[in-house]
Amino acid sequence: MLKSHPSIAIRSVEGVLGFSRQAYYQYWQRQAGHVNQEAVVVNLVRAIREDHPRMGTRKLYERLQDELTRQHLKMGRDALFELLAAHGLLVRRRRRRVQTTFSRHRFRKYPNLISALLIERPNQVWVADITYWFTAYGCLYISLVTDAYSRRIMGYEVAPTLQAVHCRTALQRALDQLAGKEGKPLIHHSDRGVQYCSAEYIGLLNAHQVQVSMTQQGDPLENAIAERINGILKNEYLAHQRVYSLAQAQTVLQQAVHLYNYQRPHLSCDMLVPDQAHQKEGKLKRRWRNYYRQQVVDDSVVNEKTD
Repeated sequence: MLKSHPSIAIRSVEGVLGFSRQAYYQYWQRQAGHVNQEAVVVNLVRAIREDHPRMGTRKLYERLQDELTRQHLKMGRDALFELLAAHGLLVRRRRRRVQTTFSRHRFRKYPNLISALLIERPNQVWVADITYWFTAYGCLYISLVTDAYSRRIMGYEVAPTLQAVHCRTALQRALDQLAGKEGKPLIHHSDRGVQYCSAEYIGLLNAHQVQVSMTQQGDPLENAIAERINGILKNEYLAHQRVYSLAQAQTVLQQAVHLYNYQRPHLSCDMLVPDQAHQKEGKLKRRWRNYYRQQVVDDSVVNEKTD
């Protein structure tokens, strides 16, 4: 039996289905273009994820805009969520906790100076915290000093212990970046851990005329910015890394801080990367809000309120 030519088959059902042959072909051309656009976007996302393997979807969307415009492609944020979900590219949060704060000690504890403070410039408030990092080498501890205005990591150190000397190294790195920028008041805010209350640490702050501020109740929300930066650095840049020595850990952390400071946009800083925000002054627009999705939940969205 002779098979009908496709054009004959299409013509035979035009009247029944209510569309023309031209509309039929236009439909499939649009579908082919749509599939091709999705493939391009997925490849762009994979390229970004090579350096930022756990970057959330809203930040990916922001990073993609210039390239999408250059290639004359259009894709909304919701469509990007759906596309990444279909390809298994949404980020899921990992949870594991280690106690890093020991506040029952003999050293002086300081009041909270920033609870009602309006932060309007860089180097007005620095927040400090210690977090853990599980590696093949063992559990390591990361000390960070972050600018509260720009979210820029100013100083960092990684070590196999919680000794105060490592926090002091991170602080010294941050202070070194103030060279030539002294003169305006600076507050250092942290929890009440023994490392931050130690004579060595407080002495370094005093030597640079930095005011000391501390949390009062042990509530993580009293140092929310520092807690959030800890999570970003670990979950987006360190969790996937295989580290087998302290020297390797130091190199990986240095690279992570560079990527975070110079390439990762922040919802709390008008989608500027931290280094860009650090050049600004005045109120930065916050571009986050809570999103509740019925079917697909991207942890990088739900948990980015303080980002």
